[in-house]
Amino acid sequence: MYSLNSFKSNLFHVNSQNFEQYALSLFRFQYQNNLIYQKFVDYLQVKPESVNNITEIPFLPIQFFKYHDVRTGSYEPERIFESSGTTGIRSRHHMEDLDFYKIVSRKIFVDCFGEIENSIILGLLPSYLERQNSSLVFMVDWFVQLSGHPSSGFYLNEYQSLITMLHALDKAGETTFLFGVTFALLELAGIIERPMENLHIIETGGMKGRGRELIREELHEKLKKGFGTRHIYSEYGMTELLSQAYMMNDGWFHTPPWMKILIREINDPFAMVKKGKTGVINIIDLANVHSCAFIATEDLGLAGDDGFKVLGRLDNSDMRGCNLLLS
Repeated sequence: MYSLNSFKSNLFHVNSQNFEQYALSLFRFQYQNNLIYQKFVDYLQVKPESVNNITEIPFLPIQFFKYHDVRTGSYEPERIFESSGTTGIRSRHHMEDLDFYKIVSRKIFVDCFGEIENSIILGLLPSYLERQNSSLVFMVDWFVQLSGHPSSGFYLNEYQSLITMLHALDKAGETTFLFGVTFALLELAGIIERPMENLHIIETGGMKGRGRELIREELHEKLKKGFGTRHIYSEYGMTELLSQAYMMNDGWFHTPPWMKILIREINDPFAMVKKGKTGVINIIDLANVHSCAFIATEDLGLAGDDGFKVLGRLDNSDMRGCNLLLS
């Protein structure tokens, strides 16, 4: 008998050999226990029993999180994460189990970068700290707590204090991870006075209207030059997902075993493109047991043997049919 807890307890047993089996089981469970997803699948006239591989699973447009309560099962959420943005309707993700989110995010980070307890975690996330219910702030705050180091913590606009701290940590040879929103990192890079070889920067995206959007290669070159470090990474996460992907030094985003990227045609949301071809990113995140594990994003990208790349956003990507399931 499947349940939210059974899917959660089995998550870390997922691998490349059994991924499809787990995904199909979760798809049928969520169809039965998620009213919004069930209506969406029925609207497409897809019969769950006829779905035999992951490319046939319907992917819920991410915009549904703005207009609907996307919830699998019956529970009172421990927290409702909300997307960033100063105008318009924000996405809302009802979190059934915050401890599970902590376990998932920690394991992904540790698998990529090593134990958090041996590091210093800093957050430069002004546009996120200034609002409530950010999943990114929640995650970084959890990492700050795990690090147990008195120097770990958040900075809002105290650039000079942060620079002083970074220089002291680098001089002491401390391994330091700085999570930062793009515009703040660029501003900080412009006033750093000397290189910091022990600093690891994890940019989380977001110019927030503070300047032109840079392609990731250009951004990373500016950060490498400004901070004097070779350790520049990216985090790919979103309000609607529990899991994160990190871009390492090879230039590709890498997913945990329970997360898979499929690329769909730009003009046909039900057709997938071949590996290496550009299209729109679909995500299977099996950690999303409590909401929907099958998400059609609005990000352009491509998938390869070593991971995936994010190339930008769709133009005019708002889904005009998001209210079709209102009842």
